[in-house]
Amino acid sequence: MRLGLALGYWGRGPSADHVRLAEEAERLGYATVWTAESWGSDAFTPLTWIAARTSRIGLGTAVAQMAARSPTATAMHALTLDHLSGGRVLLGLGLSGPQVVEGWYGRPFPASPLTATREYVDVVRQVLRREAPVELDGRFHTHPYRGPDATGLGRALKSITHPLRPELPVLLGAEGPKNVAQTVRIADGWLPLYWAPGRPEVYGDAVRDLPSGFRVAPLARVHVCDDVSEGLLPVKAMLGFYIGGMGHAARNFHADLMARMGYEEEARRVQRLFLAGRRAEAVQAVPDAFADEISLVGPRERIAERLESWRKGPVTDLLALAPDRRTLRVLAELNS
Repeated sequence: MRLGLALGYWGRGPSADHVRLAEEAERLGYATVWTAESWGSDAFTPLTWIAARTSRIGLGTAVAQMAARSPTATAMHALTLDHLSGGRVLLGLGLSGPQVVEGWYGRPFPASPLTATREYVDVVRQVLRREAPVELDGRFHTHPYRGPDATGLGRALKSITHPLRPELPVLLGAEGPKNVAQTVRIADGWLPLYWAPGRPEVYGDAVRDLPSGFRVAPLARVHVCDDVSEGLLPVKAMLGFYIGGMGHAARNFHADLMARMGYEEEARRVQRLFLAGRRAEAVQAVPDAFADEISLVGPRERIAERLESWRKGPVTDLLALAPDRRTLRVLAELNS
């Protein structure tokens, strides 16, 4: 199982620790480092900074949001950084949800998320492979554009820059069973937001028969500490925000996933509390058991024991949200 360092996205501003942690992860033999975006810092610029300070570690987006850019713009970002880094980019994409897509990006959330994702990946692949001008007569993505307000002057174009790697890896964040099944068909890897080693069935049959070389790269909080309950607090805070705040009460993919994992009543309670403005109570309402099974928290011996269950399943890459150098080092030692 390969190790990755997941840095997420910024809160109030950039952290110098991110670059230092990435440098340390490379020194310890981590395979990849990953950044994210929500409605603040973007995913690609920090990776460019990290690329300039490292030489071997892979550079992944987990995830770059599809609504933030047209698929051709995303492909341009990826191929540019791939050249600058010497072929180290892994392009992780995610659709996000209606609250973010419509509230932040000012675009309609697609009526058919599966179709929108499939078309987006198709265009990205066309740009990166550069076999012909980009053409797609899609429901959500049309190249050249032929809408009612089109000038009629657009023509199919092929990237003037030759991609360094036509088969640059594309991974998708997916939560529902149908979305996961499509991810296995059209992508090079899958980025689960929550992974419980004992509950692979919540994602459907697709995870039982994966193609050779397909990456399964879940994000998980990893923290070496003496007090498990205290160590789980950041996990619960993250879950409270995602389950309560990253979605509408009537449509929240993260809450739906928690419900499928056996915590439906608790998920709805977290939602209600968060949406009522009682955020601290929402975090406390996240069950320790749920936070614990999707993370690796506690003393070294406990993490070593639990790490075995992560190795036994389909996981190929563990993307560790690790807050300190000690945790990075211990995880590298345990995985060696």
